[in-house]
Amino acid sequence: RAEKEGTTPSQAKLSFRSQGSDIGLCGCLLVLVSILFTLLTLPISIWMCIKIVKEYERAIIFRLGRILRGGAKGPGLFFILPCTDSFINVDMRTITFDIPPQEVLTKDSVTVSVDGVVYYRVQNATLAVANITNADAATRLLAQTTLRNVLGTKNLAEILSDREEIAHSMQSTLDEATDDWGIKVERVEIKDVKLPLQLQRAMAAEAEAAREARAKVIAAEGEMNASRALKEASLVIAESPSALQLRYLQTLNTIAHSHILMKIQRFSTLEHACTLGT
Repeated sequence: RAEKEGTTPSQAKLSFRSQGSDIGLCGCLLVLVSILFTLLTLPISIWMCIKIVKEYERAIIFRLGRILRGGAKGPGLFFILPCTDSFINVDMRTITFDIPPQEVLTKDSVTVSVDGVVYYRVQNATLAVANITNADAATRLLAQTTLRNVLGTKNLAEILSDREEIAHSMQSTLDEATDDWGIKVERVEIKDVKLPLQLQRAMAAEAEAAREARAKVIAAEGEMNASRALKEASLVIAESPSALQLRYLQTLNTIAHSHILMKIQRFSTLEHACTLGT
């Protein structure tokens, strides 16, 4: 029956207890006296009976210590009986909290400090009140232990590259563990992974060495391509003596142009020195 109605066995069990609970003859008499007292003291007592909860809140009503049938009340207006009824407001909005930095020993024996953030909300107000003392504190502690347990099965490379997979695994584990508390874990994110200073230096040196190796390989490939181009050019020039002569004249023109530029620069420097001397 619980599966057909879309509820978990714990929710169905709690609902059965609340609906089937009997306050007894003495409890019925007390409720009757409370109703009579309310009627006799009207309209003053009406202000003690009317309660209002906001749109994002739900009220769990206890009558003589037992949860009232019908589950959570709200949002809006509801009534309670003075002396016999009490209620607890439960916030249904999404709550966020930071997971403090946790020192974790990875699978490859590296100590890292990891922190994160968790988003959750109360899905069933009755379970959040009846099944656990403080759902918020329990979720926070469970998030810390879950972070340590999940990261303890990963090596450093997986922690640095697979943050989304780790966050999804944590969310599934937390959501399953908090289901009996009426808590729905909506999202988990890994904020920062702090490495030891010595490890950071070692990784930086490794990355720099890899970049230098790639640069040397690229330079060697460039030299090889240039030598092939020169070889092909020498073969073409060797087949045509006129082409060799034209290349020789072009080289002389380039040298002459460079020599003229050097003379102009030298003359400009001397002229500037003379100007300063006068």
